[in-house]
Amino acid sequence: MPESRTETSVMPPPALRFFADLRVEVGTPQEVGRTAHGVRRVIPILGGTAAGNGWTARVLPGGADFQLIVNERLSELDARYVLEMDGGDRLYVHNRAVRSGPAELIARLVRGEPVNPAEIYFRCSPSFETASPAWSWVAERLFVGTGARYPDAVAMRFFELQ
Repeated sequence: MPESRTETSVMPPPALRFFADLRVEVGTPQEVGRTAHGVRRVIPILGGTAAGNGWTARVLPGGADFQLIVNERLSELDARYVLEMDGGDRLYVHNRAVRSGPAELIARLVRGEPVNPAEIYFRCSPSFETASPAWSWVAERLFVGTGARYPDAVAMRFFELQ
């Protein structure tokens, strides 16, 4: 049993450290349709770029974003893709996200129309796996991010939780 509130007050809140900016190019959605859980869509990932402090990478084609449109305001996103670092190392990315906003704006996003990113809540929690000893530390950290959906791409900024 904790001794007092003082014991937990010495724990600082986590800080954020910039990790990367990404631009993920996406293809035409593959509509599965309305299921028992909501509308299912699969968005092919065609490529893209990533850049952090002192490094760059490309998003390899072949990944996808598995989307569940829960209702007219809320979508749950589950993207999986690979980053190939400038040195050739590869990182597997599994990025879970929540996107919500006014129903009319979400409908425009789903139709592939432009929407001001400031009007949409888009937050994500990427995790990473790699065989690279130089990048193994990313599998030992937690990351969070923010994103914006554009007609042909998703832009994201990832931060490492300190």
